[in-house]
Amino acid sequence: MGKKKVENLTPMYGLFSKVNGLKILCAEFKSYVEVTVRDIVNDKDNDEQMVDKLLEFKVFTDTAITTSFADSLPTPTSHGVDLKGPKQVNQEFAYALIDAFQKGFRARRNKPAELIAKHLDRLMRRGQRSLSDDEFEAKLDDSLALYRFTDDKDVFRTFYHRALAKRLLLERSASDDFERAMLKKLKESKHAVSTLSSILTFSVIIEYDPEFDMGDQMFKDLALSRETMREFHSRIADDSSASKLTVMVLQRSAWPFVARQIDTDLPPSMQSDISSFSTFYKIKHQGHKLDWDHALGTATLKANFAAGTKELTVSLYQAAVLLLFNEETELGYREIHEHTRMDDAELRRTLQSLACGNKKVLTKVPPGRDVDDDDVFHFNPNFTDKLRRVHINTIQAKETPEESIRMQTHIEGDRKLYLDAAIVRIMKAKKELHFEQLKVLTIDAVKGHFIPDVPMVKQRIAGLVENEYLSRDPDDMNLYLYVA
Repeated sequence: MGKKKVENLTPMYGLFSKVNGLKILCAEFKSYVEVTVRDIVNDKDNDEQMVDKLLEFKVFTDTAITTSFADSLPTPTSHGVDLKGPKQVNQEFAYALIDAFQKGFRARRNKPAELIAKHLDRLMRRGQRSLSDDEFEAKLDDSLALYRFTDDKDVFRTFYHRALAKRLLLERSASDDFERAMLKKLKESKHAVSTLSSILTFSVIIEYDPEFDMGDQMFKDLALSRETMREFHSRIADDSSASKLTVMVLQRSAWPFVARQIDTDLPPSMQSDISSFSTFYKIKHQGHKLDWDHALGTATLKANFAAGTKELTVSLYQAAVLLLFNEETELGYREIHEHTRMDDAELRRTLQSLACGNKKVLTKVPPGRDVDDDDVFHFNPNFTDKLRRVHINTIQAKETPEESIRMQTHIEGDRKLYLDAAIVRIMKAKKELHFEQLKVLTIDAVKGHFIPDVPMVKQRIAGLVENEYLSRDPDDMNLYLYVA
């Protein structure tokens, strides 16, 4: 198996079956799969290749299951019985494969779920390209088959939810149809996964996370926003600058972004258009409150360079900085900060993207990769690019390790609340339970969300006792009582 020669496994399976040795072969297969998956998952230096390696290895194990670890079914014919009829996978090997992948994933909690979500994000952004619809759907299903093996469904959902929101808001998704189809599969409690060979009767039922309704609400918000913008544009003059404004009105509860307490000051022309929309919206929806979040906003600017006019596709923060140079030939960091009131770290990243990246529409004195308080910036009239429409990437577009850690911390906090609620519901119904009973019922109650380890369950029970939601029986300290 280590040499991944599937053709050698079929005769081996036949030999072991003749001497009643299939249990031994199955145990060895399971051990080999678990160790291989664990090694891939634990290779922290190659996280970027983790999902591709897991997918490649799963192709090998699926092929072994469907072609080697399968028995021919006797088929009646007009001349007797054909002993080489269609094959049926040995179910013991099939379940061993599932169990081995699950145990291998547990070697490093949370990370496989996060990386599978990010892998799907890349597929959705890239689209099918030269693949047919069926071929692309098969690639998506292969990734979902890996998701089947993780206990950390909540981690996957958090990262997938955030990536989906960015794809939709920034219009980076290759296909709304595939997005909707994926959400449907993720919402279904059960989904049959096809095997590699159509002549085999083996199939696996995959249980997915049912908590993906927020994706439907995202699409509804975007559809309502398009209707709102059509009505807004119909009420203003065609030559108004606001005719080029597009606003997405979103329900905060459906989108995974935290409202900013202080946002940047936009240029007066932009702010005027936003005020026009705010007035329109408040008249139409009295009692509704609009909170503006510019972090994912974009703008298209026309810029005149020595080589000609270019259209720059930039973030709203980049636009706020660039438009300052309509009035000034040079600006220091402190001046830009005073004009925009942008968060310090955000402004430094924004200026880095404009003056230190591959597309330098600004120049910085002194040169360098970092932005310091005393740096001075100039508009770069000699900027060139072979394209007329130029997209300038933002530094923040890539998720930083710190952001990933923040998301993990948020997930851990949610897990504690989820466990507390489950334990209280169970105890309210049962009134009293011994620890082992409560542990089993709690893990079963939250397993569709994530699977906690025993120390975490103990910790949450202890916290509920301390906060007087539960108490211990004075005569049996292992017996917990519900406090009404």
